Amino acid sequence: MALLPASIDIQDNMAAADRRGEWAFLPPEERVREWRALPRDRAEDLFVSLSTHDQAEFLLTLPPEDRRSLVRLLPPDDAADLVQEAPLEVREAVMALMDEPTRREVTALLAYKEDEAGGLMNPRYAHLRPDMTVDEAIVFLRRQAQHLETIYYVYVLDDQQRLVGVISFRELFAAQPDRKVREVMKRSVVAARADQDQEALSRVFAEHDFLAIPVVDGDGKMKGIVTFDDIVDVVHEEGTEDAQKFGGMEALDAPYLKTAFSSMVRKRAGWLAVLFLGETLTASAMTRFEDQIAKWVVLALFVPLIISSGGNAGSQASTLAIRAMALGEVSLRDWWRVVRRELAMGLVLGATLGAIGFLRIVLWPPGDAKGGGPHYMAVALAIFGSLVGVVTLGTFVGSFLPFVLRRLGFDPASASAPFVSTVVDVTGLIIYFTIATLVLGSGLF
Repeated sequence: MALLPASIDIQDNMAAADRRGEWAFLPPEERVREWRALPRDRAEDLFVSLSTHDQAEFLLTLPPEDRRSLVRLLPPDDAADLVQEAPLEVREAVMALMDEPTRREVTALLAYKEDEAGGLMNPRYAHLRPDMTVDEAIVFLRRQAQHLETIYYVYVLDDQQRLVGVISFRELFAAQPDRKVREVMKRSVVAARADQDQEALSRVFAEHDFLAIPVVDGDGKMKGIVTFDDIVDVVHEEGTEDAQKFGGMEALDAPYLKTAFSSMVRKRAGWLAVLFLGETLTASAMTRFEDQIAKWVVLALFVPLIISSGGNAGSQASTLAIRAMALGEVSLRDWWRVVRRELAMGLVLGATLGAIGFLRIVLWPPGDAKGGGPHYMAVALAIFGSLVGVVTLGTFVGSFLPFVLRRLGFDPASASAPFVSTVVDVTGLIIYFTIATLVLGSGLF
């Protein structure tokens, strides 16, 4: 019999997950109908489980009395996210739905940037004084518990609200009842600054495997906590943003199907125009060598081979460099180590591809009609040298550019694969035709 409730819970959870998945595809009036058909507790659970974007969108379709009850389900950090997601003209109205204490907490949170620890934190956390006994601390926490979202750790504050220690709930219950909190707490506390970037904060979570991290101001005063579920959202958000930028476009501000068509055009057309203009330089580069192309028509056959190899190598290098920076594996001061490594990598990869290209031409020479048959050995050497040069250039540009952007204060993900490929295409053509001209015009063949 004990298995029946568990089975029902599993089915309910699966049904709730299906309902959330279908939610984005329902028209507004259908969402309201389905929500009202649920029991009150499940309707509230559904609202809390929605993304902030869907919460804000759904809230505006409800009458004021329903809005108030739903907004008051949210902890201050989630309520602050909801206010930021709502249109500017209704933000004050959303704030007015909150009770006075929550409104003050949300107002304080909105003073921080969205991507800072202060903007992610929950100002409600379990705290104690160091001079309490363990018994007094447990009684005090029991009174706090109903107002707290989580009690993973208990933070110890002095009279000035400065963070002086931390103790886990389990350690507190296992301690002797008459001991002082200061005697059982840990004085070494990993904390985040209120202005710490969310990416850096996510690396702290990954390094220490904490369930929550305290947030302090410049004076060491405790301001709130960031919990692991908030960081999961951050990692998802940052990963999505970087993936979109890797594709050569601006990051979307809303889910794909929720992004207006006009907004999608603006975010994609701008970068496409820049990349297109960059690619027009390839025509200029080829014009510069049109005499050589006319003389040795066979050279034009291998243009896609050369520039695609350089672009692919550059894309690999930029992806590796950007991801390593995002994970904190490298910093700005490591730029030369990365570039030096990629230059060596470029030489090896270029020689490998060059050898393949050399063998391709030697074993399968271009026909006489193509203008290069009699000189296939010269063409093979030109291809080999060009691939070494272009692939090395690609790895250099791909690894160096993210560091330049980070140093200038831009997102390194802007050094996307299409952008690196465009840069390498133009310079790669110059390298290719210069080497080919030197080899074929040397008089040795």
